[in-house]
Amino acid sequence: GFHPESKESSSLLQTAVSVLQRSYLDSKSQDGFQYSQAILVENDVFLSELKAFAEAKEAAGYSQEELEETFAFLMFDNEDEAKEVCQTGLRVNSSSISTLGDPAKGVYISKYADCLHPRPWHHGKLGYIVICKLIKGKVKVVSENHTTSYTCPSPGYDCHVAVSRKNLPSKTSHGQAFAQSQYYVYEVSDDSTAERPRQICPYIVI
Repeated sequence: GFHPESKESSSLLQTAVSVLQRSYLDSKSQDGFQYSQAILVENDVFLSELKAFAEAKEAAGYSQEELEETFAFLMFDNEDEAKEVCQTGLRVNSSSISTLGDPAKGVYISKYADCLHPRPWHHGKLGYIVICKLIKGKVKVVSENHTTSYTCPSPGYDCHVAVSRKNLPSKTSHGQAFAQSQYYVYEVSDDSTAERPRQICPYIVI
């Protein structure tokens, strides 16, 4: 449910902002963003599924590091879209990106809180960020695939990331940086793909 509260919402806002600020790609972003309101998303289904995912993977022998909860980010232009994701979850077929895997079989979510859109943020633009809890599980590094024969989810893994270019050329376009900093997350079992991977759980809308 969505309940904006007074005292709690200010400490929630602080929590959210500190998560965001720890997750910037560009140190200059510290001064560039203003956040006004945070809403805690409390969806018991998603929370219990996240826990069930962790328990199943722990039973399958995953390491603590693979099971660690981290944060990832989604950006929406309007509040309704943000709320919808919080209610229905992040579902396959929701991404315009396809470089790390087939968008019909998995979902994309941003690693950095200041690189949430293929186009740079312009001054005065408003938007809604959904902070999600993410368990990355087993991560496979894949080459970016710009063809229409999409990369399929890798058996035995839960997440694709782009080959990391430590020395990103300074002329990397914002769009490239955006595509490079996505997690492609999926849940596949017995040849069927989960409509909504359980390892992503919407946490705070800001």
